[in-house]
Amino acid sequence: MGDHQTDNGIPMPKSGWKFWKQRRNILAILVFFEYFNLYSVRVNLSIGIVAMTQDVHVTLPNGTKENIGPEFSWDNKIQGYLLSSFFYGYIMTQIAGGYLSKKFGGKLVFGGGVAGAALFTLLSPLFATINVYLFLAGRIFMGIFVGVTYSSLFYLWSKWIPPSERSRYTSQSTSGSQTGAVFAMVFYAYLADISGWRSIFYFSGGMALIWSLIWIILIKESPESDKWISHSELHYIQQSLKDAKPVESFPVPWKNILICKAVWALQVAIFCEAWGFYTLLTLLPKYYKDVHNFVISKSGILSALPYLVLAIMMQVTGHLADKIVQWNILGITYARKTFMALGFLCQSCLMLGAAFWEEATGNVICLVLAVGMDSFALTIISVNVLDLAPVNASILIGLVYTWGVIPGIMSPIIAGYLISTDNHTVQQWRVIFYITASLYLFGALFFVIFASGLRQSWDIPPKIDPNDSTRIENPGISRNN
Repeated sequence: MGDHQTDNGIPMPKSGWKFWKQRRNILAILVFFEYFNLYSVRVNLSIGIVAMTQDVHVTLPNGTKENIGPEFSWDNKIQGYLLSSFFYGYIMTQIAGGYLSKKFGGKLVFGGGVAGAALFTLLSPLFATINVYLFLAGRIFMGIFVGVTYSSLFYLWSKWIPPSERSRYTSQSTSGSQTGAVFAMVFYAYLADISGWRSIFYFSGGMALIWSLIWIILIKESPESDKWISHSELHYIQQSLKDAKPVESFPVPWKNILICKAVWALQVAIFCEAWGFYTLLTLLPKYYKDVHNFVISKSGILSALPYLVLAIMMQVTGHLADKIVQWNILGITYARKTFMALGFLCQSCLMLGAAFWEEATGNVICLVLAVGMDSFALTIISVNVLDLAPVNASILIGLVYTWGVIPGIMSPIIAGYLISTDNHTVQQWRVIFYITASLYLFGALFFVIFASGLRQSWDIPPKIDPNDSTRIENPGISRNN
């Protein structure tokens, strides 16, 4: 009673509309809000820096208004380094998060990373007032704490989420990133107008700190240690993951990982996706202000609109990716390649459209659709790590996300050199769109040629018979494509 059969014959517990009765749903909901908070503390500077560097007008006793200049006179180069500084720390701890989660548990590392990021966010206004380099250092430390979260999360995913549900859970949880970006760009723009730029950092840091406390109370390291889980859900998870759980004593097969074509396909894909994502995430408010002369509140709304569309589309693409495989419309590998290629090729065309469509409405439409189509790529990037190496997922995601951090460092700095501080032109911004469109095209081609959706043979611990797995890709053998 209350169960139904999955595509692999294992009974799945059914809770109807009472979603909270499934503990993996609670995990996914809290992960959604974790992504929400982390992107909120990450994006806050994209809005905050516009307010921090714009002219300040004061009203004199005689009623006239006087321009006293910006509170912080940072040129575009300094702003580029500040916007990318988060990623200096972020890149340091991607792989470390996987190791730390194996040693101390994914729950503790994940929650601790968010708490640390919250603390440095709350200190940001003080640091900025004292010295720009102290402010930059604070953003670096915030990135260090955030860096451990994603790889430790995949350590938890590998214990909690059955293979047939991975696309849905990872994509729906990841959509918290876009929701957080939407919230930050819209709400923080108005918050800066009403309460000043400092309130942005206090609000976002406070939300992240509250989330950390809820996480520690509600989430357990594994289904077996969760006292609130039902017997049917525990049995379902255990049976679904019996051959694919993390094995602490299994050494990381670094050589095989580093020479694996499918891993390189994923690394190239996340580099290209992240370049476009972070370029727009960090620079859209500035782009709308420079090119279309929008005030900060309007630029915040328009900058958020693409990520609202992306958050909605992520709910659809995750379900669709699972169903295409479950219904045998496409094999796993072909489904992964099709989604990635579709997303990247559409984004490449739309970025070129944004480059040449100078009229504001058309320009916004192209950018909104370009970011929305990122849902196809993001869905595959998240699940493909679990496809290839469920046992080593936390290590692999750390390695892959390290590549994804590099664009976050490079793109704001390059933009700072390409775009003049005082005499910015549409042509200067157009170069940024050209670079992004070219990378999307390259990423699509590389992934289609070299990617795989099948579990790799080097991920199988010696005690497991490879013949028992239906998703193992043996050297020289191509199955279930």
